[in-house]
Formats: sequence, structure tokens, C-alpha cells
Amino acid sequence: MPMLPAAFAEFERFAPIWCLPTESERWNRRLAGTMAELTDFYDAFFPRLDDAIVYCDKFPLDDLPDDALNLLYLVYSLVQAAMAVEIFAQPAPVDSADAYLDRVGEPTP
Repeated sequence: MPMLPAAFAEFERFAPIWCLPTESERWNRRLAGTMAELTDFYDAFFPRLDDAIVYCDKFPLDDLPDDALNLLYLVYSLVQAAMAVEIFAQPAPVDSADAYLDRVGEPTP
């Protein structure tokens, strides 16, 4: 069963991996990924980022259909991947000691 809107079907292969509802899950996925995985996701999805945002903006933020919510999670995950790809050239931050993300609450969605 598709997780994403039909207009974004080419990204279904990333959906089970990157459609994660919490920032902590996205952070941990980034750290567990290889640069090849992060770069593959980034290179594929980044060119359609604006399209994804425009699509999600058609709905109220507190009432997104499941496929649009998953697309929004993919956008959020791209932010995590972009930091690794564009800035650090590795999954973990550089020169940050033992950086970790431990949220006690999450914004919604």
C-alpha cells in the first residue's frame, strides 16, 4: 500500500526508511545511515522539495491526510539528511563531542 501521494510515487522506496514521525527517530536514522544512503535520499528528493511543500500546504496542518503527513515527514527527514550531506560530509556532526538528540516532547505534526 502506498505511503505517499501518487504525485510523489517515485519516492516510495524511501518512505519505509524516512517517513518517521519524531525528530529523535529521524536523528537516529541519520546517524545509523551511510553517506551513500543519505546522499541517495538527498539527491533524489531535494529537487522536489518545493513541490512537496506546496502539496502539503494544500491541507490544514492539524488535519493532513496520512499520505500528505508521510510526505511532510519525508521533508523533515530531508532536513536531517541535508545537514549530513551539505555540511558534515558524514552522518554524525563533526567536533561536537557526543552529540545526541533527546526530546521530551515533539511538535505536531
